[in-house]
Amino acid sequence: MPRRAKELSAVEIKRLNKTGYHAVGGVSGLYLQVLPPNAKSWILRASIGNKRREIGLGGYPDVTLAMARVKARDLREKIIAGIDPVQERKAAASQLKTQQASTITFDDAVEKYLANKQHEFKNAKHFAQWGSTLKTYASPFVGKMAVADIDLNHIIQILQPIWLDKTETAKRLRGRIENVLSWATVSGFRSGENPARWKGHLENVLPKPSKVSKVEHHKAIPWQQIHTFMTDLTSREGLAAKALELLILTATRSGEVRLATWDEIDLEQALWTIPEGRMKASKEHRVPLSQQAIKLLKSVPRMANDDHIFPAPRGGALSDMSISAVVKRMGVDAVPHGFRSTFRDWAAENTNYPNIVVEMALAHSIGNKVEAAYRRGDLLEKRTRLMNDWAIYCETTPHTGNVTTIMERLA
Repeated sequence: MPRRAKELSAVEIKRLNKTGYHAVGGVSGLYLQVLPPNAKSWILRASIGNKRREIGLGGYPDVTLAMARVKARDLREKIIAGIDPVQERKAAASQLKTQQASTITFDDAVEKYLANKQHEFKNAKHFAQWGSTLKTYASPFVGKMAVADIDLNHIIQILQPIWLDKTETAKRLRGRIENVLSWATVSGFRSGENPARWKGHLENVLPKPSKVSKVEHHKAIPWQQIHTFMTDLTSREGLAAKALELLILTATRSGEVRLATWDEIDLEQALWTIPEGRMKASKEHRVPLSQQAIKLLKSVPRMANDDHIFPAPRGGALSDMSISAVVKRMGVDAVPHGFRSTFRDWAAENTNYPNIVVEMALAHSIGNKVEAAYRRGDLLEKRTRLMNDWAIYCETTPHTGNVTTIMERLA
C-alpha cells in the first residue's frame, strides 16, 4: 500500500516555511507549496486518465487547511467519476468569457446605437436630445442592467411615471427605447419580442397618448394686432429685434433665422435658400423675400469674421433666448414660434390663398400622400405673392371696417 502522509494541523501548516512541496495528509495528493519569501498555496496532485495533473486550490491563508481538504476531496470525487477538473475549469472560463462578450448593459447599448446612427440625426442638438432623454428617464431604472434582461415590467416602470404628465416626452422615450432594444436584438445581445413596442403590446397597458395628452399651442398674438406689434418692433435697436422682424416677415422658425448665413441670401433674386440640414422636414426650403425683408437685410451690418446674418456679440449664432427676450420686453403674451400661427390665421381668415400654398410657405410636410406624390414643385411664384401680401399687411394700419383689399384682389 502507498505510504500515507501524516495529517498536519493548522498550527503546523502556519509554521511551515521551508521552500518546496509539503504533503499535509487527510486527502491523498494534497500539498502545501511554499515559495520564497513566504508565499504558500495549495496543490492537489492527481492522475487523470494518462496525465499527471497539478491542480491549484488557492492561496494560504485565504484558503484554510480545512477548506483545502474539502476542495481536494470534491476534486477527487470528480476524477473518480471520470471528470477532468482542469478541462472543466477551462470550459467554464471559456463559457464565462463568451457570456461576458455577449452581455451589454442598456447604457452601453445606447452609446453603441448612437455611435452607429449619429449621421442620421439632423443636427448635433437633436443627437444630444436623443441621448439625454434616455439618460434622464431610462438609465435610472435599467442603465446598468443587461439588455437581455429588460422586460415589460421595466418598460412600465420607466414610462408610467411620466405617461400622463409628460405624454409627448414619454412617447419619444418609448420609441427611442424600442430602437435601442431592436439594435441590441439584431446585434445578438438579446432575443425575443421587443418589450417597448407599442402595437399589440404597450397599447394594451398604457392609455393612448391622444386620449391623455394636452395640446399646448405656442402663444401668439392675433393677426389683427400684427401691425401694432411690428410698428413697435421696427423702432427697436439691436440684431435680436431685426432677427425677430425677419422671422415674422418670412414666417420661418427661430433656428432657421438665427443660423442663417449670408451665402444663403440672394438679394437680386429676392430669395433665401435654407439648406435641408437646418429644416425640420430635412428638405431644402426656398423662402421668397418681400421688399420689406430685403430692406431689412440690407440694413444689417456684415461682420468681417462671421458669416452669420445675426451673430452673437461674442461670435457664432444668436441664441434663441435673445429673440425670446425681445418679445418679452415688448410686453405681449407670445413666443417667437407663435408668429407662424399669426401668419397662418391671417392667411386663412383674410385671404383666398389655397391651403397648400400656405402650408408650403410654412415648410410643412404635405399630409395627403396622394397630393404629395404629384406636388413636385414648391409653388414659389404663388408663395412670393403670399409673402409680399403678408409684409404689406404687417406694415398697414388695419381698417376699422371690413378688410377686403387682399380678398378682392385674389378673387
